[in-house]
Amino acid sequence: MKSPRTKSQCGKSPRTENPRTESPRGKSPRGKAARTRAAGLGALLAAVVLALLPLPPGGTAAAATGPAGNSAATKRGTKGPYDDFSGLEVTVHQTRDLRAQGLKVTWRGGTPTQGRKSDYLQIMQCWGDDPAGPKREQCQFGGAATSGGNFGTHIARRELLVGTDPLEKEYDELIPSPEYPGQKTSPFVPFRPVSGPPTKKTTDWTYFGPGDTNEEFFAATQPDGTGEVAFNLQTTREAPHLGCGDPLGTGTDVRGRRCWLVVVPRGSHDPDGSTGVDHRPNTSPFTTTNWDRRIVFPLDFLPVREPCPTDRTERRMTGSELVTDAVTSWQSALCATGTTRFTFSQRGEELARGNLTRPTATTPGLAFTVEPVEGGEKAGFVHAPVAVSGLTVGVFWEASGIGLVRDLRLSPRLLAKLLTSSYPLDVRYLTYDRPAPEHLKGNPDSLVRDPEFLELNPAFARSPQAPQVYPGGILLSAERSDATKVVWDYLRANAESRAFLEGRPDPWGMKVNPHFKDLGLVTDGSYEFPKADPTETEIKVGEKSITYGAIDRSPYAVDLHDAARWVRRGTNNAKYEALDDPTAAGGLKLSGPEYLPGERRAYGLTDAASAVRYQLQVAALPNADGTYVRPTTTSLLAAVGQYKDSAVPGVLAADPARTRGDAYPLTVVTYAAASTKLPADARRDYARVLRYAAGPGQKQGTAPGELPYGYAPLPQKLRTLAASAADRLERGAPTAPGTSGGSTSGGSTGTGGSDSGAIGTGGTTGSTGTSGGSTTGTSGAAGGPVTPSSAAPPPAATTGGGSTSGTPGEHLAGTGSTPSEVLGAIRWVLLAVLVAGGLAGVAGPVVLGLAGRRRIPSDSPRTGIRNLKSG
Repeated sequence: MKSPRTKSQCGKSPRTENPRTESPRGKSPRGKAARTRAAGLGALLAAVVLALLPLPPGGTAAAATGPAGNSAATKRGTKGPYDDFSGLEVTVHQTRDLRAQGLKVTWRGGTPTQGRKSDYLQIMQCWGDDPAGPKREQCQFGGAATSGGNFGTHIARRELLVGTDPLEKEYDELIPSPEYPGQKTSPFVPFRPVSGPPTKKTTDWTYFGPGDTNEEFFAATQPDGTGEVAFNLQTTREAPHLGCGDPLGTGTDVRGRRCWLVVVPRGSHDPDGSTGVDHRPNTSPFTTTNWDRRIVFPLDFLPVREPCPTDRTERRMTGSELVTDAVTSWQSALCATGTTRFTFSQRGEELARGNLTRPTATTPGLAFTVEPVEGGEKAGFVHAPVAVSGLTVGVFWEASGIGLVRDLRLSPRLLAKLLTSSYPLDVRYLTYDRPAPEHLKGNPDSLVRDPEFLELNPAFARSPQAPQVYPGGILLSAERSDATKVVWDYLRANAESRAFLEGRPDPWGMKVNPHFKDLGLVTDGSYEFPKADPTETEIKVGEKSITYGAIDRSPYAVDLHDAARWVRRGTNNAKYEALDDPTAAGGLKLSGPEYLPGERRAYGLTDAASAVRYQLQVAALPNADGTYVRPTTTSLLAAVGQYKDSAVPGVLAADPARTRGDAYPLTVVTYAAASTKLPADARRDYARVLRYAAGPGQKQGTAPGELPYGYAPLPQKLRTLAASAADRLERGAPTAPGTSGGSTSGGSTGTGGSDSGAIGTGGTTGSTGTSGGSTTGTSGAAGGPVTPSSAAPPPAATTGGGSTSGTPGEHLAGTGSTPSEVLGAIRWVLLAVLVAGGLAGVAGPVVLGLAGRRRIPSDSPRTGIRNLKSG
């Protein structure tokens, strides 16, 4: 990488005239001295002004808008024949670089929803290649199973009622019934997929249905005229019939297929002017009059494809789910700047470390891990920090009398109760003939009936919930992982939760589920979330019967991302109801309840990046001070600054017991680990991954190659450590004295050089040099690499109840070194330089004036002036 050009390189060279001839002709030395003093005073004044001027807004503030960036779009509604939506403004907070994620949609200026009757929005995802927008046949809607109840029977369906819309011409005649030959039924708008035949009836679930549709058929408007939903976007992977993100184009001009978000505002009238029964409209959004009021937003998806051509040399990577979103983003950028294809397979960290310590010809050479590889550098393994993330309880909970739950607090003891299935409703649905299991009798039926929960969340005490009206069992990952151990360590470090896990009741008499007492959770922790309760419940339907257990009632998610995805849908995917099914063994199968808008409720343990991706609310958790904190850039980095080295120097140990002040207790640093004994070409390739991850990969954004929101950008000290680890990896294992050590084959480290330059854009890193194909060491600050233990002191502890404001999407958008921080450092350096120059400018003429009283030999060097010029 070329160094920045100085003025002497791009313009004239600095002059070095003889000082005896430097003064302009006709000007006296006394006049020049006066002017020099004035210039010095001016420099001093400029320095003071520079120090006092306010800095421009920093990167954290600018990025605090979260994933929306500059791609948010706002559109207004229009007036209909009976309802006026012209005051409605709908904002979609991200319209570019989209993937499978939650999409924030907000609105204002709407008419408040009347119960479950009128005035709401219907939102759907559609495909369509026409620049004007999609047709109604191209929209995914009508799959939400509802028989009406408190909603109109047709507002969530594709079926149109003949004669209810004066403008409807295409679907306004009865059609032959597909179920009952010889009879006729109402027409419907068929769904036409990207490829394949259209649907044949309203309940044709060939493409989507109650289990996988993402429509919002009743998005309520609050009393102040505002509303908010996080729409669950689907790509061609989740919904191939929509094709969103299908790669289009060739070569470097590949883009994802565009899709659409369609919002249909609904008022209190049907198209014919009627208000239905009890002012409850009863027509589909697809009838022409309703459809004409639609508000359409184009959605640009990232192409869903392999990030790199498959004919390139493959370098395999594996490990922690905590880096999955980041590595997935980085893959395409790494491919674009090299000739190697980096593939990643998510697996538990223990297995990933085993790949390094017991390698084969096919095992991945780079592992992402939270805990270090045993032996660390002494055993030949380098560790580079690549990601700062956090574990969190993601929430999507619509509670009666409260609405969307936004400010949930969970103590460590409450979390311990949830993880040990200590509430009877977590293992069995309670009825008069199925009471609480004997070993859980006396415990509150559910979380919403727990006095500890009500004390921390008074809104639930003011609006009492039925014991069944709660999110059910908490969704937990089925993976064995280091991240799970961090959660148990958090509970072990807290005196109250530790006592509860040991078997001591809480102040209200609740006890731990005894099946969890002898699992070593207190003494050793665990890398898993066990489902240890063996309770089985029998359901009888006539002569048939079926049983379910705790895993059916409180099922596992596949992983942290899967937990966030299910929470976004408002369900924990529980199955504890019997459903007639002739194809099932015994004639019955287990099914779960269907939650309608306003009743959806779920929570799960996930990672901060997934919580942001799916726009979940997150619970506040207390740190060692008892301060309730949510994962934000500030709180994650505060925890990193308080962590100490693990048994392997340079690798921080996630330690919830150390988190104080504003630090978030479930903060985790993930490391990339590799062996210095790998072949030279493999070491060089993996070192490029480390340099990218610590450099350009820490710029937050939604574009490929950027760090997804939900991560906190690495602080500069960790970036320096990562760059140093990359250099040590590339050099390889030290060789015996007297031999040529640390050389790499090929005599070229061009890739490393370019990457190290990119790291420099984020701050100062060590320099890498090359000589005959060998890579020299990387130096951090003077005196060697910066170690984690020398990190900046944590922020002062807060007083009172602590900070609970903010969500990951709003605050996990800062950088390790914001522009304001960089300018802050630079301006004090400039201040010192200007002050020194100013003082020199004032003092120099004074010295000259005194010296002018004696004769100076013409051949004497005028040192004071030369020093002033060089300064």
